[in-house]
Amino acid sequence: MSDPADRRKHYRMDARWPVTIILNSETVEGETTNISAQGVSISCDNPLLMGVSTSCDESLFLNEMCTLRIRPPDYDAIEVSGRVVWSDKHGIDGENRTVGIGVCIVEISDKDRSYFKDIISANQG
Repeated sequence: MSDPADRRKHYRMDARWPVTIILNSETVEGETTNISAQGVSISCDNPLLMGVSTSCDESLFLNEMCTLRIRPPDYDAIEVSGRVVWSDKHGIDGENRTVGIGVCIVEISDKDRSYFKDIISANQG
């Protein structure tokens, strides 16, 4: 059986960058786990799950739009709009505390997309 990561269209780079997830007027802090030119994987200790209320009294559903404010080192904060494409509602750590979500980037400035492509290309291979 093939590894699902091998079927990805875009190379993903491991990146542990602070990220703020903005849903309506509420925010949740997290950390990217990897990035590509088309999407971001995020982990957070807040139960930001499909249809489960977060501590900020909001909930995030599959296919819902949200805003991400990603803060890479040595670069200005990057703000993107994206669609939630997966959520791990069982947790990604041994204590089922940390949850993960995947966000497909829908809107990003040309400058910031170029930065993503450049840094990913420099780290590829």
